[in-house]
Amino acid sequence: MSALRLHIQNPPHDPVFSFTDQQWRAALGRSPDMDFIEVSISNDAREFDEALEKAEVLLTWVNIVRDRLRAGDLQRIAPRLRIISCNSAGVDRLAPFDWLPSAVTLLNNSGIHSDKAGEFGLMALLMLHNQMPRLIKAQAERSWNAVHASTIRGRRLCIVGMGSLGSGVARRARALGMYVIGVRNGAEAHPDCDETVAVSELDSVLPRVDDVLLACPLTEHTRNLLSRERIAKLRRGARVVNIARGAVWDQEAICDALESEQLEAVFTDVTVPEPLPASHRLWGTRGMIMTPHIGADDQERYNDVTLDILLENLRADRAGKRLPNRVDPEKGY
Repeated sequence: MSALRLHIQNPPHDPVFSFTDQQWRAALGRSPDMDFIEVSISNDAREFDEALEKAEVLLTWVNIVRDRLRAGDLQRIAPRLRIISCNSAGVDRLAPFDWLPSAVTLLNNSGIHSDKAGEFGLMALLMLHNQMPRLIKAQAERSWNAVHASTIRGRRLCIVGMGSLGSGVARRARALGMYVIGVRNGAEAHPDCDETVAVSELDSVLPRVDDVLLACPLTEHTRNLLSRERIAKLRRGARVVNIARGAVWDQEAICDALESEQLEAVFTDVTVPEPLPASHRLWGTRGMIMTPHIGADDQERYNDVTLDILLENLRADRAGKRLPNRVDPEKGY
């Protein structure tokens, strides 16, 4: 079997999520049938240039692809490159995809976040339900403010986006007795939902749910999906969680709805822009819990699972099958 040249390019400074030789050897231990792959790993820009001249497969960060490959003549700087694998599930920062030659396949890392995002999304729902924004504020003010909540069982949850993130939350929310309505491109049944509807029916779903969780990819169709008009359709006192992208909702309208108490509480792991300036109103909006885009990344397992996903795709490529993580440029994911 002929060798396949894979290059892994780490960013210059990322001690937590940079790939190592040890992680690669462990991945081959789990997939010994893929030992024909010749790998190089670097975080140096000069070594990256040299590696691109020979690499057939590249695994790297979305920002590196955007800054180094999207803006250049890809066929000139990487004449043998056939596959670009991004180690994140979302590739919206690479759109539009007119820079991508037809002979080069772009892969995302879909599936990497299911477990961690599922736990994080459920945590966010439970924190909002248990009045944590008010309790956190009371602690900061050194005020013994007893507020109470009921069980989350029986609440109606709308999850927008039923990929690995949304499915991970749905499974766990149903296990606690929530009624889950999944919103997806089509209305086909989903095993982790009590009910599924097409995204075209979102307006009819919003008035009848208690909680909304956004878990969809950012595309031209989902940008500002939870608009000011749709926020107004939610019942007074509803709660919203965003583990998708900051641009899938109207961020200013969310703040307005919290301050008017149309919404009771919001938890977001994403903002516009990122990082968020210290002067931004989001920091001080009542009822808001905000985290710095960390909810879906498993510190201990992220690289191992990423390499397993890549090897699964390369195994499919070797067999002449469809690559499971292939990005459809028309859809944007």
